[in-house]
Amino acid sequence: MDIADFIVPERIVLDLKVKDKPPLLRDLAARAEAAGAGTPAPRILAALIEREALGSTGLGNGFALPHARLPGLTRCFGLLARLARPIDYAAIDGRPVDVVVLLLTPTDDDTAHLAALSLVARRLRDDGLLRRLRRAEGAASAMGMLTEA
Repeated sequence: MDIADFIVPERIVLDLKVKDKPPLLRDLAARAEAAGAGTPAPRILAALIEREALGSTGLGNGFALPHARLPGLTRCFGLLARLARPIDYAAIDGRPVDVVVLLLTPTDDDTAHLAALSLVARRLRDDGLLRRLRRAEGAASAMGMLTEA
């Protein structure tokens, strides 16, 4: 599995303006529905909120990985957003978040879910990649950074 299997340049949003976590999750859910995730935004949002109730998906160093498993999905779906300004996300390190990857996976595919989560978390744990993503000038550039070996 590769990041390009579930994130494409059309699903990269740079300089997204949101004030805090709830509007961010609403925006991501709406964008996912509009981009063909295969599930209505209210269902996506409810699943994201339910997952966040278990513990923040803010993984540290300004990066968050909100994710949910949804019935009816046939494939993994991802979306990257770079925020115009960092927001409080209740991340594990207490730092604000400005790089977010939304990941939606089918409920009936444990392997794909764990593989996609692991891949994104491992890739975006790289401080150098996060710095480059924060300076990316376009979606194609950001995509190249995400998929470089």
